[in-house]
Amino acid sequence: MDTEFLRWFKSSHSSFADNCVEAAFDRSGNCVRVRDSLAPVAGSLAVSQGEWSVLVRSLGVGVGVGVGAGEA
Repeated sequence: MDTEFLRWFKSSHSSFADNCVEAAFDRSGNCVRVRDSLAPVAGSLAVSQGEWSVLVRSLGVGVGVGVGAGEA
């Protein structure tokens, strides 16, 4: 998938430093792309919406707080 036109975002819990991951919801709404903010051209990892929710909850953030579907 061409990720050039995705709307990438960082968690509201990220610092102002550039050393964090970025995420983008793909146009199908079925997966979330994750990439290194320091190397955005190196590619991205695609995970399902369910896997993304599990990851976010395991970090104690909550889907609607900074990294969830509400920010897409």
